[in-house]
Amino acid sequence: MVAPVNFYGYNAAGGDVVMLRSLKNLEIQNKRVLVRVDFNVPLKDGKVTNDTRLRESLPTIQYLIEHGAKVILVSHLGRPDGKIVDALRMNPVAERFALLLGKPVRTADECVGSGINTLVSSMKSGEVFLLENVRFYPGEEKNDDNFSRELAQLADIYINDAFGTVHRAHASTYGVAKLLPSAAGFLLEREVTMLNKATLNPARPLLVIIGGAKIADKIGVMKDFLGKVDQFLVGGGSAFTFLRAKGWMVGDSIIDEKLVEGVKQFVKDAYVKGADVILPQDFKIAQELKPGVERSFAPADKIPSGWMGLDLGPETIRDFRRRIKAAKTVIWSGPLGAFEIPPFDEGTRAIAQTIVESPNLFAIIGGGDTAAAIEQAGIKDFKNIYVSTGGGATLEFLGGRTLLPIEILKA
Repeated sequence: MVAPVNFYGYNAAGGDVVMLRSLKNLEIQNKRVLVRVDFNVPLKDGKVTNDTRLRESLPTIQYLIEHGAKVILVSHLGRPDGKIVDALRMNPVAERFALLLGKPVRTADECVGSGINTLVSSMKSGEVFLLENVRFYPGEEKNDDNFSRELAQLADIYINDAFGTVHRAHASTYGVAKLLPSAAGFLLEREVTMLNKATLNPARPLLVIIGGAKIADKIGVMKDFLGKVDQFLVGGGSAFTFLRAKGWMVGDSIIDEKLVEGVKQFVKDAYVKGADVILPQDFKIAQELKPGVERSFAPADKIPSGWMGLDLGPETIRDFRRRIKAAKTVIWSGPLGAFEIPPFDEGTRAIAQTIVESPNLFAIIGGGDTAAAIEQAGIKDFKNIYVSTGGGATLEFLGGRTLLPIEILKA
């Protein structure tokens, strides 16, 4: 029997499909449309160094322009903690986005207030306006009702196209959506569609690769995966807290001592739920992280004092590769070494290449540093890989958490 296919075009036999209201069903001609985008891009010397997130937002913005909307963009940049930080103003982002869009993008040094209201009221159909960094305002991360209302006053319609922020119920991702007719942008729709492929009756074995520097950012979501996953492969800085939980000495490698007991309990819970937690067997090590530094290799339980693990060792790479080749679905979040400084990128590159060479599996790559590592490895446009724009949002969605900014847009 052929499994049913919904209008998004993927197998819907394994569970409930997340259906979102589409902006195509809204009348937007001459309307002021507030679009939450994720323009949190890296800057260096006042210039955007990676415009992937800007390019991902283009289809939604271009559609709105073509249909005569007055487009008001709102995004955060960095973590200013509710204070004005000149280095995190949106002007460089607007300049780069205007080049990609092929038309001017107006800016201002505020997000709300009478001055912005006046500027917005003078907009013409097809024009694009980028507000100042929304996290300059304490009310944003607090999801403050008054701040939400001030943002909502700017527009007739709200569109969320910032998947990378949907795990945070902030004013610009959730509060405004409660006050205006709202829908998902094309990027958000696509993300939900593709991620559902890994949650609705995924092909087994299902393997989750966890990397990155800090296990504190991942352990909560790893717990969400228990009962759904066959194996966890843990690398990067995240691995050393697990190794310390085994009682091993790991030199000067990064450890979160506060989580050692929690990690021990996680491993026990994973065993009960039938999931294997696979840790590195060896590491590429150095005494400091910088180009050209002396490096060596060490077993995972014998990293010398004064040295730290900065990449997977050859035995671990072989083991991880073997396990990935046997998998049918892979979810990967976090680089497996200090990929930004060769040669500590070799483990991440090897794992990425293994996924590419395994056409019988479907892989979801979490955003942020993992996506950057994949791009740096020159891997793109492979049919069996989906690179999400979200980092934490990707994991929380796949782990089954309720994400309020998505809940409020359900059809």
